[in-house]
Amino acid sequence: MAQKTQDNTAGPVVTEPGRVRNVVLVGHSGAGKTTLVEALLAATGTIPRAGTVADGTTVCDHDPAAVRQQRSVSLACASVVHDGIKINLLDTPGYADFVGELRAGLRAADAALFVVSAVDGVDEATTALWEECAAVGMPRAVAITRLDHPRADYDQALQDCQEAFGENVMPIYQPMLGDDGTSVEGLIGLVTLRVLDYSQGYPPRAAEAEPAHLNPIKDDRDLLIEGIIAESEDETLMDRYVAGELISTDTLVPDLEKAVARGNFYPVIPVCAGTGVGLDALLDGLATSAPSPLEHELPVVTGVDGSPRSPLTCDPAGPLVAEVVKTTIDRHVGRVSLVRVFSGTLRPELTVHVSGHGLTDRGHPDHDADERIAHIYSPLGAQLREVSACAAGDICAITKSGSAETGDTISSKDQPLLMRPWTMPEPLLPIAVVAKTRSDEDTLAKNLARLVAGDPTLRLERNASTHQLVLWCMGEAHADVVLERLRAGGADLDTEPVKVTLRETFGTASKGHGRHVKQSGGHGQYAVCDIEVTPLPRGSGFEFVDKVVGGAVPHNYIPSVEKGVRAQLERGIVAGYPVVDLRVTLVDGKAHSVDSSDAAFQTAGSLALREAAEQGQMTLLEPIDEIVVRVPDTYVGAVMSDLSGRRGRPLGTETDDDGEHSLIRAEVPATELLRYAVELRALSSGAGTFSRTYARHEPMPAHLADAVRKEHAAGK
Repeated sequence: MAQKTQDNTAGPVVTEPGRVRNVVLVGHSGAGKTTLVEALLAATGTIPRAGTVADGTTVCDHDPAAVRQQRSVSLACASVVHDGIKINLLDTPGYADFVGELRAGLRAADAALFVVSAVDGVDEATTALWEECAAVGMPRAVAITRLDHPRADYDQALQDCQEAFGENVMPIYQPMLGDDGTSVEGLIGLVTLRVLDYSQGYPPRAAEAEPAHLNPIKDDRDLLIEGIIAESEDETLMDRYVAGELISTDTLVPDLEKAVARGNFYPVIPVCAGTGVGLDALLDGLATSAPSPLEHELPVVTGVDGSPRSPLTCDPAGPLVAEVVKTTIDRHVGRVSLVRVFSGTLRPELTVHVSGHGLTDRGHPDHDADERIAHIYSPLGAQLREVSACAAGDICAITKSGSAETGDTISSKDQPLLMRPWTMPEPLLPIAVVAKTRSDEDTLAKNLARLVAGDPTLRLERNASTHQLVLWCMGEAHADVVLERLRAGGADLDTEPVKVTLRETFGTASKGHGRHVKQSGGHGQYAVCDIEVTPLPRGSGFEFVDKVVGGAVPHNYIPSVEKGVRAQLERGIVAGYPVVDLRVTLVDGKAHSVDSSDAAFQTAGSLALREAAEQGQMTLLEPIDEIVVRVPDTYVGAVMSDLSGRRGRPLGTETDDDGEHSLIRAEVPATELLRYAVELRALSSGAGTFSRTYARHEPMPAHLADAVRKEHAAGK
């Protein structure tokens, strides 16, 4: 298709927030979001020709992992200019593993464009995304794509959207079929009554609708007009319409645009990226109906210390407040930060304050630093086009920041502020990684620091009990991308089975005798101690009691016995896991005036505890998590059955606030949840989510405990 031409050596600069539209593209994987962005870039002359996902040549899928998997794996931004309006298109991954990228896109955007395939329709995951946008009041529109596919069914896709997304989801154009009766060669505007003819390619030929066009669209047009009038601020309009008055296009269009911008009306536009059908209609709709940053409520800001501050306004002359919505590491440029400016104006050579707080549990320590912004760019995927400034409401990129991480606030160094971070989903799939060599350990540590800085959905855990380095990911696809990026950074690594933090304890009271006597000439070693071990209730920890009488163990060596016992508790006894919930009472012992020492009594204390374990009954404790599973009502039976197979104990089921989902509460051993993030998604067609919190440790079934002991013995 023919395109306009545009100078791309420098990025577009807009100084008025009213001339900016920030639109995030949302939809399930394979719906055609990236392909649609590519077509819009070509149609506006931003790029000379459209690339393809299959060839790995699209602007937004520039990440090597995206090229390899042929699907988006990270948030990408590309800007177009249409009729003097700058439209920042934020392409998000459709796969559930990358919901963190979607949340970042929602934070940066003022409107969402749902991309729905005319082939595949609407799935449960897309419906969940719609609900997520509704929860934050995000204005939405729908583009039904892939109209040129042999199995495309526009009418069915439209019906799916209306059933899934509810009222006020209405088409504002109707596809017009060609002479073959199957291919879409044009659109008929239901409000404007104009025909856009794409039979000769893009751009289309526009003309007034002929009488033959009007009858097929009458019902849809009537419903659309009634829907627009119902949302109109003019209360007399409905009465005039019911009375038979012909409402003019000049009256309907402004009311339509206001209803869309307010998030009360959701227009549907048929689009075909391959043939260009509907691209101009979509661009017109985004430019005129999507809300500008002036119409979007800004996030809450506080002082860096949490002190309250006045609400922000989208004013280029106001105090500088911007947010890093995405951080990537480019092998040539270094750290690249995608930034949404909410207030003020970001300029080159400006010294700013970078602040990040509230994500310490994800491996992001609180931090504050002053940095100088060297250059500012308008992003076109991976291409950075330098610009002179970025005003409130716009999106830009900065490079080579030493401290900026995803979610950080950029503000004036003289008036540092902090934006409340957006809600990030909890990563629930653990992956244990191990470097192959010592040199790989350093490389792995550096690469992990970079990845964690850019991905708040990735949590890094160094487990002190199992001595494993664990990456908590959103799912298998997310884990694959993380591991690929680590290896691409030069770290040679392997994965290993994740170990759950088990505990050992005494099931019965017991006694132990520890004797450490060595005489090999010269200064020897002599220490003897007797202990009694008493089990304590769960969660009691460890107690050490001294009941030695008559100085059998000198006072200065009693702490040595305790130190030896504690060291053995940490090392474990029967399976290598820490021993908990017991009282050790030192009741007797012997010492030598010359050969006794601190080290000797430490060893004796350790030996006494081990003998007590041999004489008594040791029990393995496994962690129990309380989980809350949210699924559509149709999957409740399958989920309950699956939890039963995981040794889960149901605590109750209740209906969620929306009336269509159920919340299932249960207690499940943590060993049964290692891959539950993946398995629940498969069980619920991607619609199920869950959260987990640690409840307590309790005894592991005997047959499972025996297997752990044998595995530990074999590994010695």
